[in-house]
Amino acid sequence: MSDKPFRSGFVAIIGRPNVGKSTLLNRMLGEKVVITSDKPQTTRNRVQGILNRLGTQIVFIDTPGIHQARSRLNRSMMEAALSSVKGVDAVLLMVDASHLSGGRDDLVMEVLGQVEVPVILVVNKIDLVEKERLLQGIAAYAGLHPFREIVPISATTGDGVELLVDLVAGLLPEGVPYFPDDILTDLPERFVVAEMIREKVFRLTRDEIPYSVAVTIESFKERPDGLVSIAANILVEKDSQKGIIIGRKGDMLKRIGTQARKDIERLLDARVFLELFVKVSRDWREDRRMLKELGYE
Repeated sequence: MSDKPFRSGFVAIIGRPNVGKSTLLNRMLGEKVVITSDKPQTTRNRVQGILNRLGTQIVFIDTPGIHQARSRLNRSMMEAALSSVKGVDAVLLMVDASHLSGGRDDLVMEVLGQVEVPVILVVNKIDLVEKERLLQGIAAYAGLHPFREIVPISATTGDGVELLVDLVAGLLPEGVPYFPDDILTDLPERFVVAEMIREKVFRLTRDEIPYSVAVTIESFKERPDGLVSIAANILVEKDSQKGIIIGRKGDMLKRIGTQARKDIERLLDARVFLELFVKVSRDWREDRRMLKELGYE
């Protein structure tokens, strides 16, 4: 038994949309617990991922990207991001190495102005930038805040991620585990399944369609033979969007279902029968009742 004290705490991951926050969380946990895509604003909820190491438990909080909110949904997303820096033990500010500049990012600075705990600047996607340009960008960004550490990483390849986890662990206070050591997230399976379906819509459809989509789980049943039967609704705002999601002769909906089912089977470690239905819920992103039902408010 180690004579070192147990350390535990909460760490918020914040940053602009599409800088790789969810990819980093999945990389640190070694499992996929949050969805990702190449489109900004994929993450809509505050998501907790739990990393257990010898003598340490780190609860990472993945957040929606910091952006200028216009719809009621986007305002809820921003509230989730802003609230995530309260009551935590450290903050990771993640930036895209290919978009570093000497300019002041007022939205990010507004969030950092509320932070009273150590902040680590995490410079992601270093594999996509020349070293000289990377160093110039880091030097320019470093002056915007008294960062505790600056850590260049690639969340995709894993380069620098282990060092980052070690630095985070060293910032945590002595404490007790907040969660059992055999779980990766506090999210219910229904939520994760709905997100996996929504991820496929993000990845397979174009333009504004993904941003008009939400997913609800209507039924989730395990049969006596071990097969898990799931029925889910894909909500859109317009009839034209419904047609795009379904596709010609149902081909798009079939592709979404096939790809989502594979991920869900890995998550549940079981065979899955997945039924998808597409429904129109007009202007749901501005409907307070719908946003509450979907867990966004």
